[in-house]
Amino acid sequence: MDRKVINKVQGFRTKDGAGVSLVRVLGNTTVKDYDPILMLDSFDSIDPDEYTAGFPMHPHRGIETISYLYKGKMVHKDTLGNEDGIGDGEVQWMNSGSGIEHEEMVPAAKRLLGVQLWLNLPQKEKMSKPTYNKIHKDDIEEIDIDGGMIRLLAGSYKDHHGFKGEHLPLDYYDIHLEPNKEFTIETDPQKSIMIFTLIGDVYVGDEHIKEKTAAKLSEGDSLTIKNADSKAQVLFISSDKLNEDVAWAGPIVMNTSKEIRQAYQDLRNGTFIKDEIEFNAD
Repeated sequence: MDRKVINKVQGFRTKDGAGVSLVRVLGNTTVKDYDPILMLDSFDSIDPDEYTAGFPMHPHRGIETISYLYKGKMVHKDTLGNEDGIGDGEVQWMNSGSGIEHEEMVPAAKRLLGVQLWLNLPQKEKMSKPTYNKIHKDDIEEIDIDGGMIRLLAGSYKDHHGFKGEHLPLDYYDIHLEPNKEFTIETDPQKSIMIFTLIGDVYVGDEHIKEKTAAKLSEGDSLTIKNADSKAQVLFISSDKLNEDVAWAGPIVMNTSKEIRQAYQDLRNGTFIKDEIEFNAD
């Protein structure tokens, strides 16, 4: 059975960090529908004045942040002394776990184009040890398909395997389609799946999905994406639905309000950082 669109959210322009202009798509009002994806912000700008102020030092607990830049640069720095950057076509993957404070600065580039996801952590792993990984461009396989290609950012596609996170499973593809092409992908019926139109408009069944729109899909064992009359770039995101309570306050996502209060008390008391971060940029 082919999957259908059951929910759509078109992004809107807003500002975050120190004044970064971005397209906010998913947030605290879409948690239930898009579980386990908590947040999706998209970056698309050719004006460095819109983003070079970056995201100054801030805390996270209880989530994984996954940043994919198809174009542009981003530099990560954290309170445990780690510093690393990603460039065109690369991924930055951080598990905040029990607690980390970091900044993300965004140097000027010809174009900034990409997405940051917040992937929820299961309740039993909210206080796991923080980790940081960089997925290098050379480690991202580009797989030819009829009418385009897939960049395998994480997880698996058929017999191809990419980076694998340590917590929730995540299949994450950057699908490029030429004009007026159609692509069908087999899907695990048990998975929670969404797509995001980074560039261009596409169709799933008869449903028109405009650029910068997230679409949650129904259950099914396949998905067919039809392109319109220009090139399209579609992010495919598949994981396990958690069906757990979510308590969300700013950059911290836990399961209860008591845990949120404890996190902010830890910040005030200087006891927020519980573990040294594990760093892997190789």
